[in-house]
Amino acid sequence: MNQIRARVLISLMMLLTLGCAGTSATQAPFEQLRQAMVDRQLVSRGITDRRVLDALRKVPRHLFVPEEFRQLAYEDHPLPIGLEQTISQPYIVALMTELARVASDHTVLEIGTGSGYQAAVLSVLAKGVYTIEYLAPLGEAARRRLAELGYSNVEVRIGDGYGGWPERQPFDSILVTAASEEVPQPLIDQLKPGGRLVIPVGRQADTQILQVLEKDLKGKITRRDTIPVRFVPLVKGQERRE
Repeated sequence: MNQIRARVLISLMMLLTLGCAGTSATQAPFEQLRQAMVDRQLVSRGITDRRVLDALRKVPRHLFVPEEFRQLAYEDHPLPIGLEQTISQPYIVALMTELARVASDHTVLEIGTGSGYQAAVLSVLAKGVYTIEYLAPLGEAARRRLAELGYSNVEVRIGDGYGGWPERQPFDSILVTAASEEVPQPLIDQLKPGGRLVIPVGRQADTQILQVLEKDLKGKITRRDTIPVRFVPLVKGQERRE
């Protein structure tokens, strides 16, 4: 978090300096910033799924961050969203979405709603999205935000995501936007045969590995490591913060 705050402060100082000169590209309309984000941060790093790229071009990321950070919403780093939580950098959102291979008839589970941005991206791609947020203030704000922006195929639950959402299983894809030292067995159980689970695995003090688990038609699980990442921890079994 200290590194994130430092990057944010530096970016804000640059914005103030360039804003006085009236020449900063960050003063361009958000639509232009969003298109530049996709081209420079996603396409250039190997994101190739056209549906994922189109979703990132469509969803207004700046409306999912606190107002004081909106001019920074399309830059290449995470941003604070309150309660020591962050919105992931655009590339990580795109990569996790691409790895999940979400189809238009899929039902998706997300663990870790945060501000609702990842859920909004998934909602553009999937038939239905179920998302769980442990921290009540974040989850309630995300629910209101998603509804106001018209993402009607997203349902938000406040609670412990470690156990998944049994009433809505099975899921074609599951994305976990918090790190766990092990992959929760309930999530594996709730994954549909042929489905994919994308999750950062590792201790909070260390760099984690973004893993992709695939369940074949007979229920066998295969795992694949992708890239090192840093996520907030997946909370299990504690009283949630109101």
